[in-house]
Amino acid sequence: MTDACKARYLKAKRALFEKYYGERLNPEQCQAVLTAKGPLLILAGAGSGKTTVLVNRISHIIKYGTAYETDYVPAHVTEEDIETMEMACALSAREIEPLLSAFIHNACPPWAMLAITFTNKAAGEIRERLLSALGEEESARDIWAGTFHAVCMRILRRYHDRAGLPEGFSIYDTQDKKRLVSEVMKELNIDDKILPIRSVMSAISEEKDHLRTPDEMTEGRDLRGKHIRRIYEAYQARLEKNGALDFDDIIMKTVKLLEKDEEVRTYYQGKFSYICIDEYQDTNPAQFRLCAILAAGHRNIMVVGDDDQSIYKFRGATIENILQFDKIYPDAKVVKLEQNYRSTKTILAAANAVIAGNKDRHEKVLWCDGEEGEKITVHQAENGDRECRYIIDTILRLVVTQKRKYSDFAILYRVNEISRHLETTFAKSGVPHRILGGMRFYDRKEIKDILAYLYLILNHNDDGRLMRIVNEPKRKIGDKTMETVAAIAEGEGISCFAVMKHADEYPAIAKSAEKLKSFVALIESFDAEVLRPSVLIPLVMEKTGYLDMLKAGGEAMKSDIDNLGELVSAAVEYETKTEEPSLVGFLEEAALVSDVDKYDEEAEAVVMMTIHSAKGLEFPIVFLAGAEEGIFPGNASISNPEEMSEERRLAYVAITRAKEKLFVTSASERLMYGSTQYHRPSRFIADEIPPALKEKTVPTRPAFGQAQGQTSPPRREAPSVGNSEFTRRAATGAPQAKRTGAAAFSAGDRVKHLLFGTGTVLSVRPMGADTLYEIRFDNGTVKKLMATYAKLTKL
Repeated sequence: MTDACKARYLKAKRALFEKYYGERLNPEQCQAVLTAKGPLLILAGAGSGKTTVLVNRISHIIKYGTAYETDYVPAHVTEEDIETMEMACALSAREIEPLLSAFIHNACPPWAMLAITFTNKAAGEIRERLLSALGEEESARDIWAGTFHAVCMRILRRYHDRAGLPEGFSIYDTQDKKRLVSEVMKELNIDDKILPIRSVMSAISEEKDHLRTPDEMTEGRDLRGKHIRRIYEAYQARLEKNGALDFDDIIMKTVKLLEKDEEVRTYYQGKFSYICIDEYQDTNPAQFRLCAILAAGHRNIMVVGDDDQSIYKFRGATIENILQFDKIYPDAKVVKLEQNYRSTKTILAAANAVIAGNKDRHEKVLWCDGEEGEKITVHQAENGDRECRYIIDTILRLVVTQKRKYSDFAILYRVNEISRHLETTFAKSGVPHRILGGMRFYDRKEIKDILAYLYLILNHNDDGRLMRIVNEPKRKIGDKTMETVAAIAEGEGISCFAVMKHADEYPAIAKSAEKLKSFVALIESFDAEVLRPSVLIPLVMEKTGYLDMLKAGGEAMKSDIDNLGELVSAAVEYETKTEEPSLVGFLEEAALVSDVDKYDEEAEAVVMMTIHSAKGLEFPIVFLAGAEEGIFPGNASISNPEEMSEERRLAYVAITRAKEKLFVTSASERLMYGSTQYHRPSRFIADEIPPALKEKTVPTRPAFGQAQGQTSPPRREAPSVGNSEFTRRAATGAPQAKRTGAAAFSAGDRVKHLLFGTGTVLSVRPMGADTLYEIRFDNGTVKKLMATYAKLTKL
């Protein structure tokens, strides 16, 4: 065959693939899908269809391998074959598809493909779309598609012994970690008022994100650094004694295993021929190291992300990972996805204008073929209360005049404190709403109690879970008895469970031996190996007496019982989608699930959340509330260029959540942290978005009987419904400020709030003639409330 014929063959072959994918993908997306070999960086702007690209690329490599890129030409090809291929380029994608199998070259087996995402929801979507694209016959279920934590858990469960872990090791979530850190600090006599627990937790996470054990940690010269190292060391020792890992350990232990064990490392480097990593801009140093190790075998690593959406520095994310990718892999190909399929031209122009203020970034300009769209409505209210009323009035007006659904609306904010007024005002309004980022289902007390039983059934060394449920329900095992059990266990280097099992051998607890051994026998009576989670959970609820305890509580416990029913439903759902369900697998899923994973887009309610929680989501209409200097950007960020860059990326993310319409609201004055603060509108909106893209509302003085804070809408919009029944209720229901004298409550008092329910006062701070209370409510939320507005009653 002549060189000219070979060139025609290769050109026709590639034209067929380009035509096949080109009917549903744009040119840049096609380029990304058809690039299989070597390192690849896909810079995917907001709403540019990165999941579509990811799914099509994985499907392409499994079906056709490197068929598009290879220069291989079969010896039997004739000039007539080439002419047929050239004519076939005029066919439709559906007609072309059967022809492509003739070009398969080094196709990747499904089990050799690794796809890593940041949320279970994203992993589930990718799996479902791959099943649709590949079909069961292609064994799409064999693809390793999951979060960083899920992938690492699979490795650690298989090689737990080599990682120095017990077979049934437990997972400690954020609440478990907080409890354990608190216990360790008490044991070390370190005051959590001087060194806050959350600060310690963050410091420990940072060390683990950088793969530093307590021995490898660089001890600070100041007292704080010395304390953190002592806490970290003791905390890690307690985790190991309990046979448990926290979230950060899951990745760090996997990396340490791969680094030290050549056999395990070589196995996984050989196993994964292709590695695809989503949201690469959010990776931390440990995750970066994991990817580098796994990709070292074949070097077929594709990362997709957007440095303009790197907003998780507070969680340890390192934007340099994506900025430096093409320097770490000099032979990497770079593809930019800039065509947006989500938002209007106006919204994209605003987003582009804001993000252009960041200098250290991969240059990208979002564009679309869609409509120009409405201008961005900017509203500055007199105060936070009137800002909330404006938002609700606008939502109600659009529901009436445009037949909008409540689920079309999202309210985003930079800090959780902004949600206080929103929660209160919406609760009075009757407008259906929900808050994403509130108490996680698996963090509810009754759920954590039953999960603690399940963990203890698997791992008898888990002292933390044992202490949680040994008296849930009451078994007349005293606190002093358990303190003695813990002291004996510490002295002998064994678990509390082991001490309780042989309680009659220890004189100090001999009197309670019968009760202690009865509890041990109860736990040992459950067979996690035989029973499915959906069967075991109701059995545990019944045999432990936990369900009877809740039933005895009457109507007040009904929601708790309903939640346990939902836990059983979750177990059934897990079993139906898992080939080999197990208690270990179910507990892993429960531990790693996030709020976003459970977000129901169809629920008929306005959704409120922080901008961080909104990442990856989209809504027809978005309100960005609290867009003020000092809040967004925050005061602490304004003088720090690096922090300001992240704040600007947050603004970019917030703007690009909107599909059709964006409202931006602020307040001239706002009651926050116990004092009235005065802010001007955020520079991101007031200064960086061109005036031609914005329209401002004009606040007017309310007429008699109208709601305070009613505004004149932009001329293009329909009239406000300021005289609605809701608006009058909102106006008359607002608390009128009046000063109070000395604090009525003390730290430790039990109190009741009309909206938030019962809780415990954590701290009391005089604020001039008023008082600021910090209260932990029984639903798990912590609120700071001024006495003037709180209307608390003592229990």
